[in-house]
Amino acid sequence: MTITGGPAQLSEVEQGRRAFRHQRKQRSTLVSMASTLAFAAVVWFALVKSPGWPRVHQSFFDAATARAALPQVVDGLWLNLRVLAYSSIGVLVVGLTLALLRTLRAPIFTPVRLLVRAYVDVFRGMPLIIVLYLVGFGIPGLRIAFLGRVPAEVLGTVALILTYSAYVAEVFRAGIEAVHPSQRLAARSLGLTYAQSMRLVVLPQAFRKVAPPLMNDFVSLQKDVGLISVLGAVDAVRSAQIEVSHFANFTPYVLAGLCFVLLAVPTVRLADWFTARLAKREQAGGVL
Repeated sequence: MTITGGPAQLSEVEQGRRAFRHQRKQRSTLVSMASTLAFAAVVWFALVKSPGWPRVHQSFFDAATARAALPQVVDGLWLNLRVLAYSSIGVLVVGLTLALLRTLRAPIFTPVRLLVRAYVDVFRGMPLIIVLYLVGFGIPGLRIAFLGRVPAEVLGTVALILTYSAYVAEVFRAGIEAVHPSQRLAARSLGLTYAQSMRLVVLPQAFRKVAPPLMNDFVSLQKDVGLISVLGAVDAVRSAQIEVSHFANFTPYVLAGLCFVLLAVPTVRLADWFTARLAKREQAGGVL
């Protein structure tokens, strides 16, 4: 069917289509909200009507205990934030360095590539908790004089960097290899050196390709900084453990968990938004 008429008629048709799409979107939103609320109500009703709910509520969700433990847990959370900041920087630097070494193609760099591959295989396969024990108790056990007494949070940061650098190195490597070889050849034909072509041509494109998985790794790192408590660092989790022993109540653990959730939600939403924006730009043929 062919639509005839002037620009005014075409504009009215387009406005009608937009109004219909808007109404359909509103209906879908209302249905989603109603179904979610109904499901939440059913789960909550089943939970509060269970026989052991009063005791669980007292042991895990006591408001008075939460208010008393909140200052200590928040104070410990600042340590987690500092460890997160240093770990993020270290992971990006070490991970990118490993990825660049892994992509060297000259035969002389074969031992380097093999060492990097072994590093990645070991630390991707080893649980983080074991790396924390090896670093946190192994390094002080060496009794190296010039190191002195290394704080537990520093050892935990080193363990986090060692583990997450292996994951991030593979993400960077995948992004670098996803850049079409013609980009490198074009850069070299313009007289750029290998380092210049990587810095000016390849890496900017690789960063755009790997930004979403990098942000997901950052979310995981943000959560795992709580594991430094196993080394004795008084972070949010360790502070919660102390308060649990003091009050004989598990509510501080729930409080610490909520602090990490509130810390992660903005990052998760940012990662989702950035991923959707990147996909939209790529579909439109644009650049980030």
